Amino acid sequence: MNALEHQLDYPFGATLPEPGHVFDVAPGVKWLRMPLPFALDHINLWLLRDEIDGEAGWTIVDCGIASDTIKAHWEQLFDSALEGLPVLRVIVTHCHPDHLGLAHWLCNGGDRARWNVRLWITLGEYMLGRVMSAGDGSNAGGEGAARHFARHGLTDENSLDKLRNRKSYYSNLVPAVPSQYRRLREGATVAIGGRSWRVVTGFGHSPEHCALWSEADGVLISGDMVLPRISTNVSVFDIEPEGNPLALYLESLGRYETMAADTLVLPSHSKPFRGLHTRIGQLRDHHTARLAEVRDACRERPHSAADIVPLMFKRELDIHQMTFAMGEALAHLHLLWLDGTLTRSIDEDGVIRFALAR
Repeated sequence: MNALEHQLDYPFGATLPEPGHVFDVAPGVKWLRMPLPFALDHINLWLLRDEIDGEAGWTIVDCGIASDTIKAHWEQLFDSALEGLPVLRVIVTHCHPDHLGLAHWLCNGGDRARWNVRLWITLGEYMLGRVMSAGDGSNAGGEGAARHFARHGLTDENSLDKLRNRKSYYSNLVPAVPSQYRRLREGATVAIGGRSWRVVTGFGHSPEHCALWSEADGVLISGDMVLPRISTNVSVFDIEPEGNPLALYLESLGRYETMAADTLVLPSHSKPFRGLHTRIGQLRDHHTARLAEVRDACRERPHSAADIVPLMFKRELDIHQMTFAMGEALAHLHLLWLDGTLTRSIDEDGVIRFALAR
């Protein structure tokens, strides 16, 4: 545990539910954990005791990627953890594959088609998920992604080829998205199992991320917007090449600062924790320091996003990690460019570089 983690409280200690098993974190709220084939090797998912139109059952929050392993874990949970009750709805916080990947399968009741229920999600997340699942590219791969990162200084042909060959990355992990959904929106309340959960949207990490906050019970399902061990990835991708996601993310953090300091935060990665205000302060400090590094580097000479990556990420990166590192470097450059601190130019080699404004 690093120094920043010591400032947070982990009420369940070292507890980690095994795949296919659950752990109670609050009355009617169960924590489950599924594996991921990435450096970030897990996702936390949530089962909420529920009742809709007089029928008792469960709400699932987030899904895991489409894989036979995760399907098998879910099937085990259907048999062992649901107390013989059905799933009544599936809520997805945002469209990234580890969250949306199995939504279609879960809404249709798994391998045995036990139920058929609605996906609940914000409009922005639903639409981007549908686009990327049906298309031949995504933020993380395909010709568009390769071209985008090449313009920002990723010139290694081997890396660019790997990106081009990842055009089916998203659709492999999210092979289908339900054709119908129920819209979640900022400030709306969702009654789940006797609790009133407020929808808190956030921006920068994804188009219209949905967190769920039970003020009365002091519980926040934060998705990826507030994580205890790592900073949320905030990236500029090809789909919005002049975007300013870091400004949106930092603004969004303010929506969580009004919540009680002792709120139990249920994040999508790592462990449930208390210390929400402390963690938000840490995240703000992290980005302030990175912005200062970027500004100082661009004072010395013009920098591309690829030049910034080794300043921000002092370790070897595989191609999956590199897409997010490039996107995050560019997010910091763009905040400073769009607020007038930096200027940008396209050099003779076709690469975009940023310099300190005079």
